[in-house]
Amino acid sequence: MSALADLMRGGHPVENHRPWSRAVVDQDGWLRARDLLVQGRCALLGLWGEARAVHMAVLDEATNEIGVITTECRDGRFPSVGQVHPSAIRPERTIHDLFGLEAVGIPDTRAWLDHGRWGVRSPLGDRTTSSTGGEAYAFLPAEGESLHQIAVGPVHAGIIEPGHFRFNVNGEAVVRLEERLGYAHKGVEGLMAGVNLVRGAMLAARTSGDSTVAYGLAFARAAEAALGIAVPPRAVWLRALMAELERLANHFGDIGAICNDASFALMLGQCGILRERVLRTANACFGHRLMRDCIVPGGVAVDPGDNALSRIQELLATLRLQFPPLIDLYDNTASLQDRTVGSGMLSPELARQYACGGFVGRASGRGFDARRTPGYPPYDSLQFEVPALDRGDVDARIWIRIREVEQSIALIEQIIDHLPAGALQIDFDAATANGPKEGMALVEGFRGDVLVWLRLNSSGRIERCHLRDPSWFQWPLLEAVIEGNIVADFPLCNKSFNCSYSGHDL
Repeated sequence: MSALADLMRGGHPVENHRPWSRAVVDQDGWLRARDLLVQGRCALLGLWGEARAVHMAVLDEATNEIGVITTECRDGRFPSVGQVHPSAIRPERTIHDLFGLEAVGIPDTRAWLDHGRWGVRSPLGDRTTSSTGGEAYAFLPAEGESLHQIAVGPVHAGIIEPGHFRFNVNGEAVVRLEERLGYAHKGVEGLMAGVNLVRGAMLAARTSGDSTVAYGLAFARAAEAALGIAVPPRAVWLRALMAELERLANHFGDIGAICNDASFALMLGQCGILRERVLRTANACFGHRLMRDCIVPGGVAVDPGDNALSRIQELLATLRLQFPPLIDLYDNTASLQDRTVGSGMLSPELARQYACGGFVGRASGRGFDARRTPGYPPYDSLQFEVPALDRGDVDARIWIRIREVEQSIALIEQIIDHLPAGALQIDFDAATANGPKEGMALVEGFRGDVLVWLRLNSSGRIERCHLRDPSWFQWPLLEAVIEGNIVADFPLCNKSFNCSYSGHDL
């Protein structure tokens, strides 16, 4: 028996939690789970709260088992995981902001999402109090001779999301970078409470606009797991088609933008053309450039039809013709290589410690891909590789994207060749009755694994929903990789990560 299974067997199992088990443990059991993370025997998939309890989703990387561990906070407190496992610090700060629960022993007690502008404290907790305004945020100090600070944001020069970066610099070398996020907080988890699944799916799809398919798919799969229903085969395959189109569009945009931050605008222009081709094809097939609201609980809302599918085949032919010369251009431009190779190094050890997913993790040796582990249909019927490198620099993160573009093109071809006929949706109304139900899903977005956990009440409405963006475990690592680099390389490193502000801020 694995250590995770043994731990969960010692707790109290929760009924109607699918597809993986959830167990309620005492605080000793919570500490045992924490020890598994520290020992590297399990990876942290998510850490979230509610009014009187906290939950931790973990992956046993030796057996690929997933479990959710819960401990009750009878006095509003729970043992800090972040005290010994740093990837949990920001989630624990968020739990305190939203629910007022205290992580005992946490090394950083500053507010995270709460900037003192909500008018209340702990808005989702049992002990909500009024708030009259925020105090000045205390950035961590850096000591040494000839240091100065550079403040960037939250409003940036480009049309991008808001976030603040505080640099401590010695000359041109970055000694410390500290982020302050939360400016894009929308209260998604509060808005989810009490709504039906249709409204919940719409909210989920708007958590991070560039990942609307990934969030829509994760929410739908979590709801379907809770209800114990299976969607029609054609809907399953169309969902994968949308997910791979979303991956293509974002990877093209990222590759061009990274090169542009190295002052090579030609790649930005050419990759932007390819991205636009993908978005226009998506619009022709699914009625929306980002395919928003096309995935719904119970199936999909749009059938592209044979004529639209032929547009996708034309797109793939164009990409196969036009993308390889751009790869050669990148690989043979010395000025680009000089900027990207060796910049923003992320060690494999840090990537594993933070369970970092997506192209950031895979460029640093962590080959995790939710399409493979735990896996979900139709990817179990498709042939594809998960590219991984161990160099961990900006160049490696570009090459992972390049290889994933190639894999997505091959996947889309397979999907179109094997797309089954049949219905697009099933009626799930009858399945919402008969008591509360809980479901969880883990799907692979273009940034990495997206987690959604939800609880439905006896009338089928959402009682609690948590959405975890891959950026939660990537943003802290950006602080680590920029140390020792020059200030001018920050835009390059930042874009090579391309973390989501909106998905992180909730």
